[in-house]
Amino acid sequence: MRSFLTGVLCATALLTSAGAQTLTIGVRGGPDSIDPHFTATGTHAESLKHVFDTLVWSGDGLEIEPRLAESWKAINNTTWEFKLRKGVKFHDGSDFTATDVKFSIERIPVVSGPNPTTIYVRRVKEVKIIDPLTVQVITDGASPTLPNDFIRLFIVSAKAAAGLTKDNANEAFNSGKAAVGTGPYKFVSWQPKGDLVLDRFDGYWGPKEPWARHVRKEIANDAARVAQLKAGQLDLITRVPATDVATLKRDSKLNVQTIDTVYVFNVELDMRDKLQNASNKDGSPLAKNPLLDLRVRQAIDLAIDRKSLVEFAMEGLGKSAGQMVTPSIFGFNKSLPEPKFDPAAAKKLMADAGYPNGFKIQFSFTKDRLPGDTQVGTSIAQMLAAIGIDATPNAQPAAVFFPARTRGDFSMSMSGWGTLTGEAHYTLSSLAHSNDKKMGAFNVLNYNNPEMDRLLQAAAIEMDVAKRRKFLEDANALVDKDKQRLPIVAVGSAWAMQKSKVTIKPRVDEDTLAMNIKPAR
Repeated sequence: MRSFLTGVLCATALLTSAGAQTLTIGVRGGPDSIDPHFTATGTHAESLKHVFDTLVWSGDGLEIEPRLAESWKAINNTTWEFKLRKGVKFHDGSDFTATDVKFSIERIPVVSGPNPTTIYVRRVKEVKIIDPLTVQVITDGASPTLPNDFIRLFIVSAKAAAGLTKDNANEAFNSGKAAVGTGPYKFVSWQPKGDLVLDRFDGYWGPKEPWARHVRKEIANDAARVAQLKAGQLDLITRVPATDVATLKRDSKLNVQTIDTVYVFNVELDMRDKLQNASNKDGSPLAKNPLLDLRVRQAIDLAIDRKSLVEFAMEGLGKSAGQMVTPSIFGFNKSLPEPKFDPAAAKKLMADAGYPNGFKIQFSFTKDRLPGDTQVGTSIAQMLAAIGIDATPNAQPAAVFFPARTRGDFSMSMSGWGTLTGEAHYTLSSLAHSNDKKMGAFNVLNYNNPEMDRLLQAAAIEMDVAKRRKFLEDANALVDKDKQRLPIVAVGSAWAMQKSKVTIKPRVDEDTLAMNIKPAR
């Protein structure tokens, strides 16, 4: 009997130990594929940072840190040299070399999908392998911020991903065949909109992770995510609804942490000749696009009460925003005034523009990506009604919203954008520059200002820090003047967790990484 009981106790201890080494979290959004180059969506990159390393790492406060590249330097204005880390192994046991870096950079334009990752390599003209642990990246001109762009340059195995195309890459990665990285966790399995299961990679070059297994459960429904945490089915949840923060803080078994992030909700206004999903109040076609009139765009801006959005729609989990980047970002313009809320002035502008009775338009926004997106979008639609604009709310899952936005299906929309590189050029060159092969990849609604292009092109090649800052500050001022894109609120975020199980070090880019989550004891 003693022998039997001893066996039972040992087995129980082993099971308890195995359970303690499994980290299970509930996320609002997960990857869209296991191919890290498929899309630039934040939740996609967040998930795959566990499996695939980058050349350069973005620290918890967006500071640039070495990763697969131990060091880098500018050889001249158009050449960056990266020295690669020695002794790094892929999950299949093969060596990481310069060949994998060159291969990864060159495959991105070939396989990038609905939310293009090409923005991270747009300045690259050529990649030269100097030796197995040295690469030189030749750019199409001076590129002072190339290392910043490389925080999202995921390195895949040239051997495992060889020969894949846009048509078959997702299948190969999703099955695990090509999902071979150098990250701290190995791919095990993934169900779209379901569980991503990862196992610790004991051959990882960096610190050993405390979690033998990491399970990321995609639970888009906020209430369901909270309920599973309270039931003890999850160790931690991301993007806690603002309405639940106070309640969860009172739960003695839970811990809640909040942080101001770099994400900003922006309302985007169509600058094409004809609007889609818009009409006069009586349903008749509009004679022209009213959003082309600056007075209408100014009116929309004045009709939005940002402070009320923060207080009520976001329940205090955010801040009013008047620029596309937050104050900690390089290029933020401190001289720009705070946005005003003046519905009376907005009504006058609408009348002066020839729309005293307003018009109808569909207003699209995400409903499962960032905290408060549905509430903020719905509230803005209600505010616009006060100046005669019947904005029909069209809340969509991010997986539906972003491909539709890229196609140009929306005339008026709102989504969040985070300046993940710490420099305003990343955001402005993607959204405010004219859409061409090098910049403006996410400017899909025909905003085109030659002065904006000049400023951003100058900033892209300016090696002098003070001059580059001035270019970006002026570009932010021009966004405010043209009002094609209206920054609304900066997003705050909250995490809730089992107090006895885990602790987390929050990041300002909202990434929830197992590497930042440690056992409580």
